[in-house]
Amino acid sequence: MKQKKIVVALGGNALGKNLPEQMVAVKFTAKAIADLIEEGHEVVISHGNGPQVGMIQEAMTQLTRSNPEKYIPCPLSVCTAMSQGYIGYDLQNLLREELLDRGIQQDVTTCLTQVEVDPNDPAFANPTKPIGAFLTKEEADKLVAERGYDVVEDAGRGYRRVVASPKPVSIVEISTIRALVDTGHVVVAAGGGGIPVFKTEGHHLKGAAAVVDKDFASELLAEQLDADLLIILTAVEKVAINFNKPDQKWLSELTPAEARKYMEEGQFAKGSMLPKVEAAVKFAESKPGRTALITLLEKARDGIHGKTGTTIHQ
Repeated sequence: MKQKKIVVALGGNALGKNLPEQMVAVKFTAKAIADLIEEGHEVVISHGNGPQVGMIQEAMTQLTRSNPEKYIPCPLSVCTAMSQGYIGYDLQNLLREELLDRGIQQDVTTCLTQVEVDPNDPAFANPTKPIGAFLTKEEADKLVAERGYDVVEDAGRGYRRVVASPKPVSIVEISTIRALVDTGHVVVAAGGGGIPVFKTEGHHLKGAAAVVDKDFASELLAEQLDADLLIILTAVEKVAINFNKPDQKWLSELTPAEARKYMEEGQFAKGSMLPKVEAAVKFAESKPGRTALITLLEKARDGIHGKTGTTIHQ
């Protein structure tokens, strides 16, 4: 089989929901990724960070509550950077261990990754992504008054901050990531969709109060690395239409036009499968010969060999 340059976008189920779960999950994840490397493919790894960044935000919120005169709320961009660091730490160590156990001498590196977003992206005018802890009305009103946060009432459970989810424009550290890949490193990059930043005066990059969807960030990473294949890993083996209905149908192959038709019909859930299919279509159309694959982590190798998963290509 022809060796490929592959970007693998790990879903939340590949990382667990807390530190003990993550240690167990990442061992399994490392084996699946090592299978691809063992076949000779160049692999770059991206990942989500939903539970992890939420845990960090919660810890920072509790710290602020305990001593509001000493501590201020931690910027979301900083929390994303923290999550990239500790997830990357586990991934690179356990993947390195798995590779060495197989007799493969290959360095694994985490690149703290900033992703540029457009401050004029319409998403900033309509923040909808809830983050962090539940707040009392008094706490929410204080954050609105003092820090300009957007908050919403959440189903009678309290108030939560909401932030924008803009599209990624460019990956700031792309030349570094490319250089590492070109010298044989397995790279973990664009974790949690990347640290969202935008340009201000001069060369300054300012952290944005936003969350970039990791599927769109992974797609952009794959494009800018000139990858052959984007693998988006999720909780199902294939994409389906009429999901969880009596006439459910699993899809092994899709053209971008077919995928768009199903998207227009509302076949894919907004918070889960829709961004994955959208990202897959964008990558498949970005250059002739590029393919996207959506499948389970443990089926990634079989998917590359055409045995399972949903492939999207022109």
